[in-house]
Amino acid sequence: MAVETYMQGKEISASQFFEIWHHYDSDGSGYLDGKELQNLIQDLQQARKKGGLDLTPEMKKFVDQYGKSSDGKIGIVELAQILPTEENFLLFFRCQQLKSSEDFMQTWRKYDSDHSGYMDAEELKGFLKDLLQKANKQIDDSKLTEYTDIMLRMFDENNDGKLELTEMAKLLPVQENFLLKFKGVKMSQNEFSKAFESFDLDGSGFIDEQELDALLKSLCEKNKSELDINNIATYKKSIMALSDKGKLFRNDLALILCAGGN
Repeated sequence: MAVETYMQGKEISASQFFEIWHHYDSDGSGYLDGKELQNLIQDLQQARKKGGLDLTPEMKKFVDQYGKSSDGKIGIVELAQILPTEENFLLFFRCQQLKSSEDFMQTWRKYDSDHSGYMDAEELKGFLKDLLQKANKQIDDSKLTEYTDIMLRMFDENNDGKLELTEMAKLLPVQENFLLKFKGVKMSQNEFSKAFESFDLDGSGFIDEQELDALLKSLCEKNKSELDINNIATYKKSIMALSDKGKLFRNDLALILCAGGN
């Protein structure tokens, strides 16, 4: 199996990392859990043994933490820390700008300045280039194009050649990705319109922080199994990072709450 061979190496290239992730994320959920996670652990141990290599400290910690657990879950970010991933590619998963949901939303807001709700290939390429420059890393354009292509293949669930907010959010560690919480409470276009209009009383096309607070409380009451009302402050802080000077526009909120995007 090719992915086992890759895990025997001392360094895994960006394209090999993509193949490994795609192989184990068999249901395309964006994270590994249950049988997927146990398959990875078993294959990783066998691959390192066949290659005459010990588990790295990161691998050993991973195996110890999840090897006997049936309810564990990791995302792309966590896997990149476990495997000996190509250094420059790994930087995208260690980016200080993407350590929290709030930081991620602010970064998204910067690059989606036209409120289109997505980053196309060129915008994504610029985003990745900026991340590398902030880490004082310079790579040639062909390598940057390769990374951009791999990121699109890795995150673009609907294969439209661009990344939406929820797709790009997979760069966040699982425990920080609050958007996973809202995945189970997505509204239809019609439902979202009614909900937004009930709080946008003046029809301005945006709501403020207080109005968002009321909307989130309503959502939490209706979706107690998915959302925790005690975490409203955290949800609100992250979502308001998308706002423009305190104004949260309809299209931006739709990226989080509407099944059909904006």
